[in-house]
Amino acid sequence: MLIRPADAADLPAIERIVRDAYTKYTARIGKPPGPMLDDYRARVRAHEAWVLEQAGVISGVIVLLAESNNLLLDNVAVDPGQAGRGLGRALMEFAEVETRRRGYDEIRLYTHEKMTENIAMYRHLGWQENRPRRAIRLQPRLLPQAAYLTAATRHNAAQT
Repeated sequence: MLIRPADAADLPAIERIVRDAYTKYTARIGKPPGPMLDDYRARVRAHEAWVLEQAGVISGVIVLLAESNNLLLDNVAVDPGQAGRGLGRALMEFAEVETRRRGYDEIRLYTHEKMTENIAMYRHLGWQENRPRRAIRLQPRLLPQAAYLTAATRHNAAQT
């Protein structure tokens, strides 16, 4: 398994994986999820996209955006035919390593509240929720969290 910067030759695989991974959410959300509308050619040109490759086949993609105080995990998608093999976990771990490599103390991820399968996976990986509006902001288990939790979130966590 290799995670490497994406290049222009990877665009068809990236677009296919994103389409296949997110199509199931269109009816649930009522519109195509944001990752289906992204300009991956621009993401590749800006060096914001990486691919997970196995034996020469692209099986996953991750998009990381540098913000002023954190790295934003903008998108992570795995070929549905490869689900359940730890590829999503590998991409998430890559994001955490890349966050530290760039000198950030925080990584953020937003997901739609109706993407319940993804939320369950993020929780399983140790991320915690902080719900602004209809998106769910998640913070990872390894990076500082307490300063970003609301009082209500801390209160709810203390009751569990």
